This record gives sequence, C-alpha cells and structure tokens, in this order.
Amino acid sequence: MWKEFKEFALKGNLIETAIAFVMGAAFGKVVTAFVEKMFAPLVGLLMGGVNLNDYKFVIYAATDSRPEVALAWGEFVTASIDFIVVAVVMFFIVKTINTAKKKEVVSVSGAPTELQLLGEIRDLLKK
Repeated sequence: MWKEFKEFALKGNLIETAIAFVMGAAFGKVVTAFVEKMFAPLVGLLMGGVNLNDYKFVIYAATDSRPEVALAWGEFVTASIDFIVVAVVMFFIVKTINTAKKKEVVSVSGAPTELQLLGEIRDLLKK
C-alpha cells in the first residue's frame, strides 16, 4: 500500500497540481491586496470618498443583547471584483498557453515525417 501511495504521490501530474494550487493561493492574495488596497480606494474616491466594504443592508440593528444583522453587499462586490480579476488573468494565461501549444503542434506537424523523407530519397536515387 505504501508503494502504491508513493507512486501516486510522485507522479508528475500530482506534483504539478500541488504547485499550481500553491501558486494560485498566492496569486489570490496578490489580487485581493490589489483590489482592496489599490482598486477599491480609487473607486471609493470616485464615489465621493466612501469605502465599498462598508456598504451593507441592516436587517436588524444592534442592541445590548443582540448583535447587528446585516447583508454586507459591499464586501460581496469587492469579492466579486477579486473573482473577475482572477478569471480574466487566468483566461489570458490559458489563452497564451494554448496559442503556444498550437504553434508547437503546427511546427511539428509541418516537418516531413521519416517515411516522407525516405520516399524523397528513393525518388532522388531513381533519377
């Protein structure tokens, strides 16, 4: 059982996936910092100096015995902006990788095969 697990864990796909997961988490932190510390303040400035994260619908106001119940729609909008930024960046990364793969496939398929080269050599020798 240990041997099977070791083979599974050391497969390239699992390691690549783990690395991609860690890089994705780090990228998510970068995007969150960008949106919260750079993008949101600019939007807030354009909206009259407000903080988007502070917007909420209060359903029940806070009292001494109960905390406030509110829908924090501003935080939801900020998280949605995070998601959109990540999705757009990932789209462009995947698009770039797919374009590079297509160029690689075209260059490989454009090269003559060994059989074609042997046929050309045979034809040249017949002359």
